[in-house]
This record gives sequence, C-alpha cells and structure tokens, in this order.
Amino acid sequence: MADKNLTAILYKQGDLKLEDLPVKEPGPGQVQLSMKDVGICGSDVHYWTHGAIGDFIVKAPMILGHEAAGVVCKLGEGVTTLKVGDRVAIEPGVPCKMCKYCKKGRYNLCPDMKFCATPPYDGNLARFYCHDADYCYKLPDHVSNEEGALLEPLSVGVHACARAGVEIGSRVLICGAGPIGLVNMLTAKARGAAEIIMTDIDQSRLDFAKSLGANHILKVTSRDPQVTANQIEEIMGDKVDITIECSGAPPSIRTGIFATAPGGCVVLVGLGPADVELPIVNASVREVDIRGIFRYVNCYPTALAMVASGQVNVKPLVTHRFKLEQALEAFQMAKEGKGVKIIINCEK
Repeated sequence: MADKNLTAILYKQGDLKLEDLPVKEPGPGQVQLSMKDVGICGSDVHYWTHGAIGDFIVKAPMILGHEAAGVVCKLGEGVTTLKVGDRVAIEPGVPCKMCKYCKKGRYNLCPDMKFCATPPYDGNLARFYCHDADYCYKLPDHVSNEEGALLEPLSVGVHACARAGVEIGSRVLICGAGPIGLVNMLTAKARGAAEIIMTDIDQSRLDFAKSLGANHILKVTSRDPQVTANQIEEIMGDKVDITIECSGAPPSIRTGIFATAPGGCVVLVGLGPADVELPIVNASVREVDIRGIFRYVNCYPTALAMVASGQVNVKPLVTHRFKLEQALEAFQMAKEGKGVKIIINCEK
C-alpha cells in the first residue's frame, strides 16, 4: 500500500492544488477505496471559482470530487457486505441514519448529511479515500468504473423524474442541455416518456442532446418567457405534461410554468438565484405543481439497474479524460465549458 495519497485540495477561491496526503485507515463500517474515476461536477467548479454555493462556504481546505467509483482495498471493522477487490460506485452523501427524515426514508433531507466536497466535508478526488460501506454499490463486471462514477449525476435524473411523475406516454420539456439536463432526458426516455423537447441557449449542446435521443430541440433566442413557451407549444402541438428545469435561470423557470399544461408539474433541478419572481397565479389557477428536488434519495440502485440492463447508455456523456496529475488542466477545461462530462482517472 502506498504511503502517499495524491489529492486535489481547494484551499480557497481560485486556489486548487495537488498534494500528497497520508492514506487514511477505514473506520468502523467503512471501506478504504483505491479511487478509479471521478467526474467533475459544476459544483466542484463553482467552489473553485466562487468559493461558495449559497450557504455552503469554503472556510478551510477541502478535497474536491463526488462523482466517483473505486475498488475496495481494505475493510473497516464490521463490514460484511463488501470484500477486497470489489469495484463500487460511491453514493457521496452519508446521512446520520437517526433523524426523522432518515427514518422516513428521505435521508437526502437529513440536517446532518455528510456530503463529499460540500463544506466542511472532503470529497474523493484522490488516490485513496474512505467511505461508509452502506453507501458503496458493487458494480457488475460489465459496468465500467466510468459508468459507476456517472451513477451520481444519473441519480439526480432518477430522483427528478420520479418527483415529476414521468411515466409511459409523458410529454416532457427539459430546460437546459448540460449534463444534468441530459441525464434527465435519458431517464425520462427509460421511464417511457413519449416525446421530449429540450431547450438551451447553446446550439452545440442542443445538437448533442438530439444525438442522444431528444425528440425536439429549441434554441432560446427571446428574453420573453411567454414567447419561448409559445414556440415550445407550437413544436409539441400542445403544452407539455411535465417540465424539468435544469438551468436555474429565472426566465427559463417562468417559461417552464407557461409551457406546462393545466394539472401538470414543474420540477426545479437547476439552482440559480436565491429569490426568483414566478408567475405564481398562472400556475395556481391552472393547478400546475411546482416541486423542488435536493440531490437524490434511494436512487443509486435504480440508476445502476438502468445502466446494467442497457436501458440507459451514459458512455457518450464522457467527452474528455484526464489523469489525476492533470486535474488543474481538467478543471480549467470544465470552467471554460468545454465538453460534456470530464472524467479524472486517479490510478497511477
């Protein structure tokens, strides 16, 4: 076992370094993992460039990374569900398991959640990392480490589509064709959505979404949400049953409400400004439900089953690959908005 642990550490806004840290031993109920593939998430980039996301502020050095897969290399006391050599996808949030939200099965709402790379908790962009065995999911032989890492964003799509009620025959609008919009599109199709339209301000992202299976795409050119909603309705022939808003942009949220049919549902996935002005009377009198999501809950097994069965192919999402030693270069590319999903391989 190596005694050095190359690690990507964010010291403060704009200050990301690679350093060797000691390899930690697994605690009770934990496994030590030799990390394989870690995806760069928009939140990682945001912490690097802004030093905070809402109330989560980087006040001390923090290891980045939370979209990950690794190989078990040591078992902590009491671990019986995994063995050394198992390849696993890592669900990055570990709840307290004791509060009322955990006991109700909504552990994503746990006030004491320890979530990778969310201040003050370290992430897993390193050679070695320890995590609770309960939140490590063994990968079948035919599912790659990269696919295992992509179960994290895919789980966001699983949770959002469940909250939205996507089912066979649903007609769905997805606002935003970035990685999260794309995994929502893939999940909605797997759940039986009949027709999906995606919007974005970037034509190249829309073209990629079309190649991945979106039925319709629309580049947003108007600043008037009602105009964009009318364009969506014209393309779809009617208002949509469900909108999944993945951009966080206030005009896009308003478009989603206007474009959703009476009795439909708008799910807010993207995070933008803390306060947003909404056409709330329009939504209320038409009984358009507006729902939020926070990460995901009980979704990793579903996401893994979707990938393992072939219902969802996440492989095309990976457009760039880097070694851990190239992490700064990888983050710079992500900051510039290049590619779709950037993966960092942590092996020597």
